[in-house]
Amino acid sequence: MATRRGYVLNYHKVMAAADFPVLQAANHVVNAAYLDQRSLDRRTKELLFIVSLTVMRAPLPQLRSHIQVALDLGLTPQEILEAIEISLPEAGVVAFQWGVEAWQDVVGINPLEPTVDAHSGKSDD
Repeated sequence: MATRRGYVLNYHKVMAAADFPVLQAANHVVNAAYLDQRSLDRRTKELLFIVSLTVMRAPLPQLRSHIQVALDLGLTPQEILEAIEISLPEAGVVAFQWGVEAWQDVVGINPLEPTVDAHSGKSDD
C-alpha cells in the first residue's frame, strides 16, 4: 500500500495489525477508484482527493499526505491551493481554512503579518 499510494496513515498500520483482511478489502476499493489508471490521471484524482478531504475536514495528517503526493506528482503549490479554493463557495470558510492550514504545513509558506495591532485568534493574544 505504502509503495503504490506514496503514503501510509496510522489507521492503515493499525488495521494491518488488527484486521488485515478488512484492510485488504478496503484497499481493493481504493485501487479501483483511485490508483488504477482509468480516464482520469493520477494528478487530477489527487486534486479531487484534496478538495473532498478539505470539504470533509478530514484529519490533517491525511490531507497533508495527499498534498505531499500531489507535489510529488509534479503539481505546483499554486495548483493545489487553487483546488482547495474551490471548497470556499460550496463548503464555506471553515472548511477552506482547514485546507489552507494543511497546505501551508506542507508547502511551508510564511504568512504575512499585519503592520498594525490586530487579534490573531491565537490564545496568547
